[in-house]
Amino acid sequence: MSRWLFDLGNTRLKAAPIDDDGRIGEVVAVTHWKAADHDAGLVAGLARHLPLRFEVGYLASVADPALRGAVLQSLASRCRRICVARTSRRWSGLHIAYDEPSRLGVDRFLAMLAVQARGDGAALVCGVGTALTVDLVEADGRHRGGRIAPSPTLMREALHHRAAQLPVADGEYREFADDTIDALASGCEGAALGLIERSFAHAEVELGSAPGLVLHGGGAAALAAHLPRARLAPDLVLEGLAEWAALDWRR
Repeated sequence: MSRWLFDLGNTRLKAAPIDDDGRIGEVVAVTHWKAADHDAGLVAGLARHLPLRFEVGYLASVADPALRGAVLQSLASRCRRICVARTSRRWSGLHIAYDEPSRLGVDRFLAMLAVQARGDGAALVCGVGTALTVDLVEADGRHRGGRIAPSPTLMREALHHRAAQLPVADGEYREFADDTIDALASGCEGAALGLIERSFAHAEVELGSAPGLVLHGGGAAALAAHLPRARLAPDLVLEGLAEWAALDWRR
């Protein structure tokens, strides 16, 4: 019997097998947003990494319904059962702040669930993907709420869309850049760093002590270089999905 985890975001799909003890195997990632036919491209890319048959697939998705449907259809041809993760008000010690759980992205929910399962105390959990998300979780699992903003990558893309002469990538972070490409990198990364640092400072005041700072997502490493307190957890959503899947597995 084999089981797989799938984290479908707005830019990439990450997948990994999970064993009977809840350990996550090698993670593979397929980028889909740049493809001309991203639904077909994603399905083809995913197929190269999956076995022909497996028992159960666990999917967490924040992508548009059409893309999610294409992935579900592809998985249905390979596995006996598919479980789609959804945000819950309470789960395994985590208590989210939202009155309407469905309005909290399942990626944020699972990232906090993973941090709670690690048992490292209060944490500011920051996801750096298409969006930049920030969530504060107390040591007892109570979610204080969070913020959502464009990620540095999305800021660059938005600027390029409105002003094509501004490059969409490259450049180095500098406190005061002396050319445009570095100024773009510095401004967009700096905006994200500023939001995280302000959130961290307010979290420390509210909690009375400094929380941990956990970064995950494709753009996390670039920001972590400027945040000495940060711990990188690139596969945090998959970790949370494994925790979510554990209850299903015990049934």
